Amino acid sequence: MRHLLDICDFSEVELNELIATAEDIIVNPAKYSEKCKGKKLATLFFESSTRTRLSFEAAMYELGGHVLGFSSASSSSTTKGESVGDTIRVTGYYADIIAMRHPYAGAPLAAIQKTKVPIINAGDGEHCHPTQTLADLLTIHREKGTLENLTIGLCGDLKYGRTVHSLIAAMARYKGTKFIFISPNELKIPDYIKKTTLKTTNTPWEETDSIEDAIPKLDILYMTRVQGERFLDKAEYERLKNSYIISTDKLQTAKSDLAILHPLPRVNEISVKVDDDPRACYFKQVENGKYIRMALILKLLNEKNYESPISQNKKLINVYKCTNHNCITTITQEIDQIFEVLDEEQGIYCCEYCKKCEVKI
Repeated sequence: MRHLLDICDFSEVELNELIATAEDIIVNPAKYSEKCKGKKLATLFFESSTRTRLSFEAAMYELGGHVLGFSSASSSSTTKGESVGDTIRVTGYYADIIAMRHPYAGAPLAAIQKTKVPIINAGDGEHCHPTQTLADLLTIHREKGTLENLTIGLCGDLKYGRTVHSLIAAMARYKGTKFIFISPNELKIPDYIKKTTLKTTNTPWEETDSIEDAIPKLDILYMTRVQGERFLDKAEYERLKNSYIISTDKLQTAKSDLAILHPLPRVNEISVKVDDDPRACYFKQVENGKYIRMALILKLLNEKNYESPISQNKKLINVYKCTNHNCITTITQEIDQIFEVLDEEQGIYCCEYCKKCEVKI
């Protein structure tokens, strides 16, 4: 049995295999129409979603399976005070596989400690969103024919954007990747991603606050909305929400084969006039998301050898407490506090759940 909590749980080889399966599903849908006959997927969405939840449901139905679950925390026993662990444990008796979204980082890692069925992280707080990244990778591969030697511009909310964090982790493993981070200073890429993913893979990157300067260099432009729900200071959100808006005029200097991606929902960061541009790929991402999630469900249901996604690096357990107020450990009782080594020479550890809080010993 396998879980998918973080995109790095899968090797580059496994990612390529998933893409190949998804592309075969696109060409031969009838071949897969009963692959999950008699199986049930539970969609546990403690946080609102449209595309991700419906994509999972459509994927399971097209595989011949069934779906159960809830679309918001308000329609679950969470309102009665039930813990994530108990909800997951109960659901495991009803379903063969679970896709969950939660507003707190690390919730899926807490969940796998309470169930014997595969867990899929459908987004946990500001941490990561691995299945969106799978949709992104399939879209890039279909548009470019490769995942190598690409310059990728990530624009907008790079601080809180979990889709951005997951895409960086995935693409940093492919040869020739270069990132250009486009954001206001307040929404820059978190330092922990620079210290871990970018540093350990020696991936080149640069930062700018000018999208006009970056566009001519890009093979991929990945736009994001500024997420009001992640801001504690609503005045700051109002000030930053319209930082970058892509229009047809701004695309005049872009490459003819630029691929414009967006995880959606879109607010106003991409003009609707851009939708008719052949370089606009964000609605293709939506369709590709269904196919790659079909491939993922098949893989996890058929995977027999279980390997814990908890890092095997040197760990500290129940020695420190995470101070990140968006970490699942801050609201869940009787859960092990796990810190993995970030820099052994300097004695720096980070929380295994949210990957954000750091301690030095």
